Amino acid sequence: MCIALALSSLNQTVHADRLNIVFVLCDDHRFDCLGAAGHPFLETPNLDAMAAGGAMMTNAYVTTSLCSPSRASILTGQYAHNHRVVDNYHPVDPKLVFFPQQLQAAGYQTAFFGKWHMGGDIDDPQRGFDHWLAFKGQGTYWPDGHGTTREVPQTTYDGFNINGQRVEQKGYITDELTDYAIRWLEQRDASKPFFVYVSHKGVHADFVPADRHRGRYDGQPLPIKTPTVEDLDQGKLPMWVRNQRNSRHGADFGYNIENFSAEVYYRRYCESLLSVDDSVGRLAEYLRQNGLQQNTLFVYMGDNGFQFGDHGLIDKRTAYEASARVPLLMTAPGKIPAGKKYEGLFGNIDIAATLLDAAEAPALPESDGISLWPALCGEENATGRERLLYEYYWERNYPHTPTLHAIIGGRWKYIRCHGLWDRDELYDLQSDPDELNNLIDRPEHSQRVIEMNQSLWKMLHETDGKEMPLLEDRGPNFPWRNPDAAPQAPFPREFFRKSEKG
Repeated sequence: MCIALALSSLNQTVHADRLNIVFVLCDDHRFDCLGAAGHPFLETPNLDAMAAGGAMMTNAYVTTSLCSPSRASILTGQYAHNHRVVDNYHPVDPKLVFFPQQLQAAGYQTAFFGKWHMGGDIDDPQRGFDHWLAFKGQGTYWPDGHGTTREVPQTTYDGFNINGQRVEQKGYITDELTDYAIRWLEQRDASKPFFVYVSHKGVHADFVPADRHRGRYDGQPLPIKTPTVEDLDQGKLPMWVRNQRNSRHGADFGYNIENFSAEVYYRRYCESLLSVDDSVGRLAEYLRQNGLQQNTLFVYMGDNGFQFGDHGLIDKRTAYEASARVPLLMTAPGKIPAGKKYEGLFGNIDIAATLLDAAEAPALPESDGISLWPALCGEENATGRERLLYEYYWERNYPHTPTLHAIIGGRWKYIRCHGLWDRDELYDLQSDPDELNNLIDRPEHSQRVIEMNQSLWKMLHETDGKEMPLLEDRGPNFPWRNPDAAPQAPFPREFFRKSEKG
């Protein structure tokens, strides 16, 4: 009995030294939509407080800018070509290990709240979580659907699956998920460290703000310049980009809505973000009031960005900054210096390794990510990441975006399209942050293109990415074009010559 008590006491002491972890994931949150990033009108005081109290990653990217693949990469630490979740309709292989399983092995109690969104309408309890609350597909902002202007694919009104039991949704989903998370924290086993994963539906389209925030930004201008057809032509953007302008994911025919307005959508998007900021504030306040703040790693991240006319496009999937770059904030008092601007490259595939390192938990058995925890904590000689591979695989559902691979990191970005008779892309992010001047055919950059192409293939070979996932068709198709919008783009002028030599 005395030995058992002594061991119990020792375990509690060990657990007390372990960092608790709160991980909040926001859907479609682009990197520049928070006050700390200099937004002209969006109010995000709680996210700004995180940036001031910890680290703000200024070069955080997802490796696939799409909900399910990005979320799978966060959980597994793997590129999409390894975890094989390449669309929003197919589930994760049951043999893959999720990083919360490693936290469980280290003595953590774990809980998930919110959007799972892998495998279509799957919301069953998943491995790695002691407590489970999820909804099917995209769920819905309000149980009665009010406030929406269109119903997106995979919208569901089935309420929540709580540990295998169906429970009705009663209120605004961002608030209700936060309520459930705090309730679990109040009832947790205080002798164990905890990992809480709050995975918001917000701010996925169709954007529906909480009633208290609706109309907050009426009249605010769209702070994003939508290039003209001529701008895209002069900048030598690929045909597929110019053609996508007139598609479901283009500024001329957004979501196939007549008279689509990116400006109106953007205002509602910003208003929907306000409740996510409230959620972060409520969770942070719970930690403060209960003496947990000093021993908790709090992480906030977007699962991918979102375009509102950038490149003449909306939605995501592309390798452009507005699509692939995300906000990433971390606070850990006494570990991560306050006000730290981490300018190194940080990928969503690095989240798992970093959190497991912070928790002193076993590493994943297979991972493409690396731990950036030492670098965040300011350890001398800590290594970082130089380059990141981006990949997106063509979907029959949304045929306007091709298979893309890119090298991200530093001043230059190289994008390679696969299976198209079209241009590749090279951008100087220092002089052209909007990526509207494609340098791929400039003679002075020919050697750079060769080197970056070689680097891309080297990364693919090193991570077993030589084969592309091919999965059966699922879900609806959206190939439509508006006959009154932008015409079909012509072939690039440099493709025309009378012989191979010119």
